[in-house]
Amino acid sequence: MKTESLVFLGYFSILSGKKLFKETTEFHFKDEGWFGKDTANIGVDKLTHAFDTYLLAEFLHSRIHRRSNASEGDALTAAMLASGLMIFNEFSDGIEPDSGWSVQDVAMNLAGAGFSVLRNTVPGLKEKVSFKIEIVPNGHIYSYEGKPHYEQQRFMFSIKGAGFKRFNHSPLRFLDLQVGYYASDFLNKDREAGIEPKRHVFVGVGLNVGELLFGNSESGFAKAAYSALDYVQLPYTSIRYDTTGRFGT
Repeated sequence: MKTESLVFLGYFSILSGKKLFKETTEFHFKDEGWFGKDTANIGVDKLTHAFDTYLLAEFLHSRIHRRSNASEGDALTAAMLASGLMIFNEFSDGIEPDSGWSVQDVAMNLAGAGFSVLRNTVPGLKEKVSFKIEIVPNGHIYSYEGKPHYEQQRFMFSIKGAGFKRFNHSPLRFLDLQVGYYASDFLNKDREAGIEPKRHVFVGVGLNVGELLFGNSESGFAKAAYSALDYVQLPYTSIRYDTTGRFGT
């Protein structure tokens, strides 16, 4: 895994190094809070940390698992590598004037890596449960950073009908039961207008697009697409009800 680790280390070094050309300060800590309405991004950024580390751990695990012939401990090794890389990247936040080294971010990194370990060591869990992100288009289609970027994101755990043998020959294999979270009305313009930020905890039913389109295919492309869709929920493919009383996609 030297090549992959060096590539990611170089990538995170470039991300961190760019901050040296901006205003910096002495290394410091910052208590960013968790999911409170008084936090900058109402916790969506924390789930982003968890998901990014989880996704990195999953990728590294798939590589180690294949190259080591499914050796014992490969899931833990991948999680440790992913956590180390993400914590390395977090150190650069400690020199930013408007940020800081956040214990909350590191905790969520470890939580994401930990779920990857569980998913790859508990028999049957990978087939039954996914941790997914959904990105809902906004007026710019996609915002690359900042609060608009976080407002587009929905995170969820999906219990997959396709993971249960009793549904193998049933239409229920195309459906997932979802439990998730997102936030809204926390942009700077919303706060300036006096709009109260909203936290949305939701339950819903989503379409398992991977199973629908590629579940019975053995081609390399189909397998890759199926795997990718195990981490991404396509927008407008779910029906949900959340804690604000909102019902819809």
